[in-house]
Amino acid sequence: MITVALSIPDPGRARWWVRHLAALLPELDVRLAQDVSEPDQVRYAVVWMPPHGLLAQWPRLHATVSIGAGVDHVVADPDYPMHVPIVRTVGPDMTQRMREYVALHVLRFHRELPTLERDSTAGRWRPFVTPVAGQRRVGVLGMGHLGRAAALTLHALGFQVAGWSRSGGTPEGIEGFAKERLEAFLARSEILVCLLPLTAETANLLNAERLAMLPAGARLINAARGAHLDERALSDALASGHVGGATLDVFRTEPLPAEHPFRSEPNVLVTPHLASLIDPDSGARVIAANLRRLEAGEPVADAVWAGEYR
Repeated sequence: MITVALSIPDPGRARWWVRHLAALLPELDVRLAQDVSEPDQVRYAVVWMPPHGLLAQWPRLHATVSIGAGVDHVVADPDYPMHVPIVRTVGPDMTQRMREYVALHVLRFHRELPTLERDSTAGRWRPFVTPVAGQRRVGVLGMGHLGRAAALTLHALGFQVAGWSRSGGTPEGIEGFAKERLEAFLARSEILVCLLPLTAETANLLNAERLAMLPAGARLINAARGAHLDERALSDALASGHVGGATLDVFRTEPLPAEHPFRSEPNVLVTPHLASLIDPDSGARVIAANLRRLEAGEPVADAVWAGEYR
């Protein structure tokens, strides 16, 4: 029988995923990776942050499924078999959650909610006028599935939205900036949203040089990966006032240590990597449907190759 091997760090969640996927895929043998006794029978791996070397142990692996939209946790394994495609899990619920998260935090900065909260706590009554959305320039780094969805949501709210990607391609109504026009893109982005995939090219993209290209007082929202951002450079930019605030959902070390400077930085809102947190029920259905497509020899829309991320 064809085996689906599952590996995630949390043992309790791992057992839940095995039970749920086994119920959805009775025709397949779904089991924990540590319970695999015959490596030759493993055809699919369903993983989140798998141990390095694990996936190379299964010589007939046909595809790896990431429990999430990101695949950097898979391709970080130097022994990953490069001929094996990786299937991202991007369902409608995950997309909707990201749209909500981005809209929430762009509007939070746009309508100066941090200032209003401080005034409320201090007992100040200080009405002020903010520009309407059509006068606010928002930039979205990354025009993948989630980036395009977020950009279209912001466009529907009336913002001047631009997108940056390798090719510069964007949905209708979104101004496009190609790879070589990064400086111009950053210079017009009063609120910058990072939704890039993590690759060798995009790691540390938001460093001191790039943050300095933003308009004075710009705000940053990072819901992609912690490794996109030079945390020290952001701290310096916040201290100087060049960056006026940040909402950060992802970090180089997670959970974010209690003593990390961002924990006490008044202009930083820390959220615990939940922007597009996968719902296990809907996520399992997406994964099961993709595994059935693979078994039937049908194309899977969210399949990528590890080489694209190295």
